[in-house]
Amino acid sequence: MRRGCERPDLGGCRRRRRWRLRLSIPDGAFHLWFVLFSRCFMSFGEGSAALTAQNSGSFSMYSPGPSDSPSDLFSPIQISPSVVPHALPPMVPTPPMYPYFPSAPDPVLTGRCPVNISAINDTVERTAVDCSAPLATLLGSVICCPQFDSMLRIFQGEYSSATGSLVLNKTVAKDCFRDLTSVLISSGANGSISSLCSIKSSNLTGGSCPIKTLVDFEQTVNTSKLLDACTTVDPLRECCRPVCQPVIAEAAVRLASRDSSSLSKNDALESPSEQVIVDDCKGVVFAWLAKQLNFDEANNAFRILTSCKVNKVCPLSFEDMSAVVEACSGLAPKNTSCCSSLNDYILTLQKQMLITNKQALNCATLFGSMLEKKGIVTDLYTLCEIDLKDFSLQDSGQQGCLLRSLPTDVVFDYHTGVSFTCDLSDNIDAPWPSSSSLSSLSTCASAASLPALPTSETSGYLDAGDCGIRVDYYLVTVLCILLIKFF
Repeated sequence: MRRGCERPDLGGCRRRRRWRLRLSIPDGAFHLWFVLFSRCFMSFGEGSAALTAQNSGSFSMYSPGPSDSPSDLFSPIQISPSVVPHALPPMVPTPPMYPYFPSAPDPVLTGRCPVNISAINDTVERTAVDCSAPLATLLGSVICCPQFDSMLRIFQGEYSSATGSLVLNKTVAKDCFRDLTSVLISSGANGSISSLCSIKSSNLTGGSCPIKTLVDFEQTVNTSKLLDACTTVDPLRECCRPVCQPVIAEAAVRLASRDSSSLSKNDALESPSEQVIVDDCKGVVFAWLAKQLNFDEANNAFRILTSCKVNKVCPLSFEDMSAVVEACSGLAPKNTSCCSSLNDYILTLQKQMLITNKQALNCATLFGSMLEKKGIVTDLYTLCEIDLKDFSLQDSGQQGCLLRSLPTDVVFDYHTGVSFTCDLSDNIDAPWPSSSSLSSLSTCASAASLPALPTSETSGYLDAGDCGIRVDYYLVTVLCILLIKFF
């Protein structure tokens, strides 16, 4: 058994760490930046300093001696050629997952979309970062696609404010969708964001929902109840004890049943199924909520609601596992050959994408159940020391990253690069389905088992111990390092 937390519940001990894609600066460029910074620092006249370059590349600062005259203190700085080379060295090849953003063309707009996209510029920029070209395929199901869908709902709300319609007709939807994706791509988003997330311009049209105008919506739905339930969505409770979701479902059913004839038809070739109509009407409900809430409130609510959905499934694809079945069949499979075959197979799963801790639990249980159906009777996870984090993408140091089940965003800045938060990085054993079947699997604690709310301002962190450490790794910018060195 690997060292770390041995408690199988996801709500227990967890460690959090931050994956960062660091920005490398060539030595010559760094020296030049350092000298320029020092020159600005000295211009305030509060003291003086002289920089000396050591052979090792480090810098030191000293105070002037008594023989230094005032004119010497403020004379031009003499920069040695050994400090700043004549020609800066070329950039070294970028490391894996380096935040390289190729130059993107300016967006090509149709000019036919009636909404000024700059009105939702903050949401568009956040979506572009969450769906950045190098990471979108790895973070698609957890971060990129939920944010892209939320942005479209917010765009619908902005459209309804100007037109009174909660949906777009097909022609306008195509033009606006093309403009939105063009702006995203020009801001660094993945060029295949639409196909990656399986989202089309038809998502903006309301589909088969019979109610599409603001007036008809407010005459049909209890809007006060809807606002009370969904203005502020609790990220810790909504997925287990939902408040907003059932009210949205109720409103969607009322919209779908407004035209009773649409629900009475049985010919699937002539009309969509009843569930499809209700799902289309849910999109109309989201558009109305986006109009009533401010952008941040709407985005937070939509992201939380989407996280409840994505954490119920396993997004990984399980291909042919015959090699594992052959090596691990029987009552007492050989550890070496069985575990080697299992590890090779899991290695292919690790290359697919980053997943959340709850998705990893679903994937581990699903994979084990599939193996059991093929005749495997041994707990292979215990035999081969398989952890939950083994089902997600691994970094270069073979440290698995499980994303948080709560909504999160990608962070990008020019000092630390691209970063996102990993959760539950300790070695929690993957559950074999014999002890945790698909039918009984649940990540929601019963109401009686919930702990009391914290009473102290500092009680939000777990106590330090074998399984109670919260760890955050942060990178300090170059400027902060220098200031600490100086003072």
